[in-house]
Amino acid sequence: MTELTIGKVARMAGVGIETIRFYERQGLIEQPPRPQNGFRIYPPETIRKIRFIRRAKQIGFSLREIRELLDLYFSSGASCDEVRRRAEEKRADIEQRMRHLQQMGQALQQLIDACRQRGPDDPCPILAELVADEPITGDSSQPPR
Repeated sequence: MTELTIGKVARMAGVGIETIRFYERQGLIEQPPRPQNGFRIYPPETIRKIRFIRRAKQIGFSLREIRELLDLYFSSGASCDEVRRRAEEKRADIEQRMRHLQQMGQALQQLIDACRQRGPDDPCPILAELVADEPITGDSSQPPR
């Protein structure tokens, strides 16, 4: 196999060079030492890690969670039970965020409907609601992270 420079790793993993640098800064992949010729050479496992990161992001894991999953996979060979528990927690978090988004959508629809029903001289109900002291949906809780 030819030497894997950052450009080759980026092409093979389907990401940009800046993405690799970002993952290095985040501690998700290791930055190889710079040899005297000036080009860092990456091990083939870097491509696997980047693909792992991309797939984990696609199903909703945060970078912190991905770092933990990488540690489980590449370091300790964690049990499937531990990984399944984390996936179940992530799914529950996503479902909670979806419920919150539905509530936000319903609140927006109510404001849109109120706007359509206003008279020509009435103030905009959307703007009026945004400056009101009361929560729009009656739920003062903050959105999930």
